[in-house]
Amino acid sequence: MRGLFISVEGPDGSGKSTQVTNIKEFFESRGRDVVLSREPGGTVIGERIRNIILDKDLKEMDPMTEAMLYAASRAQHVSQVIMPALSEGKVVICDRFVDSSLAYQGCGRGLGEAVAVINSYAVRGCMPDLTFLMKLDPEVGKHRIEENRAEQDRLEQEKLAFHRKVYEGFLELEKEHPDRIVGIDASLAVDRIRDLIYAKLEELLG
Repeated sequence: MRGLFISVEGPDGSGKSTQVTNIKEFFESRGRDVVLSREPGGTVIGERIRNIILDKDLKEMDPMTEAMLYAASRAQHVSQVIMPALSEGKVVICDRFVDSSLAYQGCGRGLGEAVAVINSYAVRGCMPDLTFLMKLDPEVGKHRIEENRAEQDRLEQEKLAFHRKVYEGFLELEKEHPDRIVGIDASLAVDRIRDLIYAKLEELLG
C-alpha cells in the first residue's frame, strides 16, 4: 500500500509551518502514521546542506550551485525518508518540495528549465499527491518576517524584487498543475485556512 505525500509551498511569511502542523493533526486524528519533514533538510546529510544553502554569510553563492545543493539535499531526502515512508503506507507531509526549487531557482534566479532537469533526477518520479500553495503578496510576507531580520537566512534577506519573481513562479506552477496544486488565500484567518485545507483533505480521502 502506498501512503500519501502532501507538500506545503508558498512565499516566506505565508504561514506554511502552522498549516503543516494542522495537516499533521488531521491525519493523526484519523489514525494514520505521519512523517513530518522539511526541505532543504529532512536527513542528517540534508540538514548539513541546508546550513550551507541558507548561510547568510555565503552571499557569493552562484545560482547554479544553489540549485544543485537543493537538488542534492532532495535526492537524499527522497531516497532515505520519503520513498521508504510511502512504501510503508505512511503519510508524508513536507514543508517545501520541488516546487520551491522551480519557483526560487528556476524563476527567481532565472535558471529556467535547467532546474526541472536537475530535479527530475533528484525526485525519481516521487511527486506529492497534493500540494497546498499558500498565496500571499510577497511584500506582506516580507513585512511579517521583518521583525526578525537578524535571524533571516540568505534567501529571506533577498530584495523584494526577487521574492516577487519567486511568487510569480509559484502562480505559474499552480496554473500548470491544477490537478495537484491547490491555492489557498494565506491572508485569511488561520482557522479559516485550516478549514479550507481540511475540506480538501477530506475530498482526497473520500
